[in-house]
Amino acid sequence: MKKTILLSAMFLGTLVFAQKTPVLGGDKDAHGCIGSAGYTYSQIKKDCVRTFEEKIKLKEVASKGDYIAAVIFSKDMKKAEVFVKDAEGGSVILTRAGKAKAWKKDGYVLVPFKKGGYQLKKDNVVIYQ
Repeated sequence: MKKTILLSAMFLGTLVFAQKTPVLGGDKDAHGCIGSAGYTYSQIKKDCVRTFEEKIKLKEVASKGDYIAAVIFSKDMKKAEVFVKDAEGGSVILTRAGKAKAWKKDGYVLVPFKKGGYQLKKDNVVIYQ
């Protein structure tokens, strides 16, 4: 009788532990990107990306570079996807009109800055560069 109770308790304990253990890779988003592995969905690339591996990275001005924004351009350079911490959905798609040198949307403006760099402004205040 004691063995039966002991085995039952061990079995129930195992079930409780199994339910609380997160499944690795079980945090896929609607696009199949695994957030715990650092992936997020890029609307421009139409694929999962790791923003920290992207070529163009900008440092946040207010935090002295504690936060990084990544920029991905479309092949024709008409659109720029900017991954910033405050963006709903993780990124903002900025558009360049004609031959303008700036990409814009909802108060965000991305402009070339120094040699090969970029600067991101929000409501005319530099937030990343």
